[in-house]
This record gives sequence, structure tokens and C-alpha cells, in this order.
Amino acid sequence: MHELRSGVWHWQSPHPGWSEEEEDWPEIVSSYGIELGDDLVLFDPLSVPDELRERANAVVLTAPYHERDARRLGLPVHTPPADTWQDWVEKFGIDPDRVRGMESDDLAWLRAGEGEGHFHSPGAWPFGITAYAGREDNDLILWLPSIGAIVTGDSLSDLGAGLDIWIGGRKHVTRDDVVQRLRPLLDLPVELVLPAHGEPTDRAALERVLS
Repeated sequence: MHELRSGVWHWQSPHPGWSEEEEDWPEIVSSYGIELGDDLVLFDPLSVPDELRERANAVVLTAPYHERDARRLGLPVHTPPADTWQDWVEKFGIDPDRVRGMESDDLAWLRAGEGEGHFHSPGAWPFGITAYAGREDNDLILWLPSIGAIVTGDSLSDLGAGLDIWIGGRKHVTRDDVVQRLRPLLDLPVELVLPAHGEPTDRAALERVLS
């Protein structure tokens, strides 16, 4: 674990669901613990260090499929909603007859009431966060003005070649679509970029991606 600046911690862990044959992203993923006012919030947490786990009082997910250790932590979870079968049809071009009526496994336990869950759309979130849609409305970039940082879901990732847009097989958007959607981030005083995939980076990296 590394303290990037006062009250902002970063660590990396191997993802337990990773498979070299099935995944197009690196096994090692990033998590963050950030002091926001009187709260210590865990972002996309996996293998949380003891000293942060003991102090934390909430979990924030950048995407529903980043639940990682959220369930076992037993904390309130703030997250965008899981995909519906209609989302799968739109995003991936799946034949609707194959998936009609199916439900995502992402956060199924939280939707069933096994924990305190708060589901949010892009816009104003608790803890002074503003959420921006990335490649889709539930893969988010979270603006934390109190520390001048964004925490990014998969839409902005470093998969080994530097920060970039990650489409991830989506059929409903192009890279240029996502760049145009995220350009308003350049109007914010962003200093830190904290991706769920890859190392923390800076504003210059964000400007390169969105220019």
C-alpha cells in the first residue's frame, strides 16, 4: 500500500476471477482508500489492508462488475446498477432471444437485500462525488473535487500501454464517442487519475487520451 498524498491510499492485488484464457486485462488490479471529509471510502476494494478496513465506513464501485470484496466487507455500498438483459442486447449485439428475461449476477446479493446498497446514476453522489458516464451509464468516472482526483472504471484504463479508452467489446459506442463524452473532465481541476486497472497517473495522461 502506498499513500499517494495525505488521505489517499493505493494498493494492487491479483483478481481472483482472472483467467489468462478468458480475460483481455491484466490480473493485477488497483483499489483505493480515500478520506472524504469525515469518511474513509474504499473504491473498487480488493484485499483491503487491515488498517484501512478497520477505519472504512463505505464502499464505492465505479461499475457493478467491480464488486470484488464489497460483499465480505459488510459496509454500505454505493454503486451504479447492474446490466439488464436489454443492456446486453444494446451493448454487445446479443440476440435478444438468447437472454430475454435473464438477470446479471453482478451485485445480485445486494439487490436481494443482503447488505445496504445504494444504486446511483451519473450525477451527484454522496461524499461530494460527481459521477460521469464513460462507455456506458454504469461504467463511471468519479470526480472527487476535495482531492482534485478522478477514480475511473474500465472506460479509462491502463492495460499495459498507458492510460487509454477501453471499449471492451461494446457495439453501441466507438472510442471517439467516449472521448467526446469525457472531454468535460478537462474543464475540471483534475490533478490525479486513479484507474481501477493500472497505476495512478496525472492530468497530463488524461489530456493525452482526451485531446
